[in-house]
Amino acid sequence: MASAKPILHATDLTLNRPEPLVEDIPVLEYSKNIDPKYAVEALLEGNYVLIADQFSSGIAVLDALKKHLSKKTNTDSFQGQRGYRDTFRKLTQLLLIEIADHKLHVRKAPEIGWIKILYPELPDFFLPFTDVQGLNSSWQWYEKGIRIPGLKETLHPFYGTYFPTRFEHIELFVDYLKKYPGKKERAFDIGIGSGVLSKLFHQFDFEEINASDINPNALIGNLYENESAVAGQSRLIATVNLYYGDLFAGSGIKSDVIVFNPPWIPLPKEVSGIDLAIYYDQDLFPRFFEEAHKHLNPEGQLVILFSNLAGLMDPKFVHPIETELKNEKRFKLVRKMTKKVAAASSKTKRKAVWRDQELVECWILRMFK
Repeated sequence: MASAKPILHATDLTLNRPEPLVEDIPVLEYSKNIDPKYAVEALLEGNYVLIADQFSSGIAVLDALKKHLSKKTNTDSFQGQRGYRDTFRKLTQLLLIEIADHKLHVRKAPEIGWIKILYPELPDFFLPFTDVQGLNSSWQWYEKGIRIPGLKETLHPFYGTYFPTRFEHIELFVDYLKKYPGKKERAFDIGIGSGVLSKLFHQFDFEEINASDINPNALIGNLYENESAVAGQSRLIATVNLYYGDLFAGSGIKSDVIVFNPPWIPLPKEVSGIDLAIYYDQDLFPRFFEEAHKHLNPEGQLVILFSNLAGLMDPKFVHPIETELKNEKRFKLVRKMTKKVAAASSKTKRKAVWRDQELVECWILRMFK
């Protein structure tokens, strides 16, 4: 069976983007001279509401909707919180804003470059207001960029792509690369995301870098950077061979170093449809180790960036890397590096006792000979 070939063009993939409304639909127009409670009543009745005057009017309606739902919903329980979120998400899909000539068709609106990039074929359409807020937030991150410790260039995350907001695990990976003594002919980054780890491979002089992701936006974002094609801005980046798919994406490539920064928390049974960049299902690690054993060179190293967070949250947690090392005879531990996480922000919802004891982990493994 032939190995998969790398993705060469962004047009080979379909972008994940907020779904546009292009058909003629009946709408009720809202402007700031109207009491926002009337817009909320229209949404509750299943009507589309169009923000017609200025961007801040949409924010006023959302605030009024939140207040209304808070009064009607008991958010003390998990089920109540989920019900509130589901209802809010459903109703906000009816609150629209118009896009004309790739710009928001209201006054005092932000400039969002993603609109032209994500919807080149659609000059005129509608989007839910909350989706526009998400596009705007993402564009601000992209334009301003993010400084990552140890990375010489600024990160500009593409829309819909995971990017790190904490950096201790990346600092551990930089420490690993500084001391890495082996061959640098070929590396593989499982789940490239915004490209941080692949960029670090390039920075530390690896000759060939391969990467995969199940998120097409992650691959398209890295392709755009390779081509210096987004918004006319130039980026300094290695040429990475990109593969679309799960884990090694059928690439058949053997590498000197394989790095994997998986989700850190097991998938809760009572939650569905959640972001798999945060939670992992029970078969992820067994599948990964089985495939990694086939894709690692005999003298190569397998690097996994993880955390003890799940163990702090659940005393019955079974560590997937420790389980592999104990029960299987595929890999043995070279060394394990840990780093304490920074103090929790006063705004974080994570329990302080967890954050005080949390360690990020860098597991370095090699195959049994």
